[in-house]
Amino acid sequence: MNILYIHQYFKTPKQPGGTRSYWLAQELIKNGHCVTIVTAGDDDSLYDEEQEIIIDGIKVKYFNIRYSQSMSILARLKSFMAFIYKASLYSLKHKDIDLVFATSTPLTVGIPALLLKRFKRIPYIFEVRDLWPEVPIQMGALKNKFIRKLAVILEKTIYRNAKHVIALSPGMEDGVLKYISKDRTSMIPNMSKKDEFWPREKNLQKISDLGLDMDTFKVVHFGSLGLANGAHAIIESAKILAEDSTVEFLFVGGGATEHTLKEKVIEYGLNNVKFLGKFPMKDVSEIVNFSDVSIVSFLDLPILYTNSPNKLFDSLSAGKPIIVNSAGWTKELVEKFNCGFYVNPVQPVQLVEKIKYLQSNPSIVAEMGEKSRWLAENKYDKSILAKQFVEVIERVMK
Repeated sequence: MNILYIHQYFKTPKQPGGTRSYWLAQELIKNGHCVTIVTAGDDDSLYDEEQEIIIDGIKVKYFNIRYSQSMSILARLKSFMAFIYKASLYSLKHKDIDLVFATSTPLTVGIPALLLKRFKRIPYIFEVRDLWPEVPIQMGALKNKFIRKLAVILEKTIYRNAKHVIALSPGMEDGVLKYISKDRTSMIPNMSKKDEFWPREKNLQKISDLGLDMDTFKVVHFGSLGLANGAHAIIESAKILAEDSTVEFLFVGGGATEHTLKEKVIEYGLNNVKFLGKFPMKDVSEIVNFSDVSIVSFLDLPILYTNSPNKLFDSLSAGKPIIVNSAGWTKELVEKFNCGFYVNPVQPVQLVEKIKYLQSNPSIVAEMGEKSRWLAENKYDKSILAKQFVEVIERVMK
């Protein structure tokens, strides 16, 4: 099949960010399908100009549309609208499309797919990475009642017109099932990457190059520092441990709250928090590997309990104990398989207690790490889930 893949935030392993679409496209190509990805640049894009290039067998159409979490809500909306316009024009002119695959966020990526179905009768499959518009509604970003109503109508329309909907967590699938039947949905979570993140000897040179202490117990949060991540809770825990020179908190990545978090660290006079910046996957893997514990943090909002964060599955691959603060299926996962802990995000002392417990019990760290790695290899690796994804696509299209 010729598949048009619409993803506004497409990333390759050479770029910071989630690479799910890259690996799914690779699996589609491996199974004989042709894939064209329609995407946009961002503040960290390797491709700032509008162009069409081949990346590892994937045809990628880049539009020069800027987007970052530091933008205002109005600027973000303009970015979404610009992408809808350019992606729709490109898609409608594109010939020989058998299937459109559109992946959120934002929800608006479904509009070009809707247009292709309406005007060219091309079916589409929609992937739900977050339950929009409920996420921005609960976070207070969508306050206008009229816009909320329009967003909910768009959500219903996209789901109901899709040939199939793939959700990234059980909670997301439940949100979709409010509008369509179970036989038209599948749940395929984010993926571990066992060959990109794996347990190995610590890279001591990397620790030195980053100016870190060789002997501290390192707690890492890697990935986005957006509003939804609620990373301020980690800073409050670091404050409690301000006089403990044996624990170090590492932030890898960036986002809308990074500046505020840094200001809070300065205000508290903390020396145990390091913001390392953004890195390609290879370097992130090294940093996670020499860390002792991984934190997956979100705001304490019910809609965010449905999340399916990349950092959790990469932490599984890296063989790390994982501390989550979201009372949803990620809590159930780490507790069921005994590969980590849940802590209440509004009680920073709980995070401190779990960190000190793990620091004092290296055998528990090793045991939880082994269970994390087992899950990555046997349940969540991309070699398993990408194959499952292709099977769903081919079954639906039959």
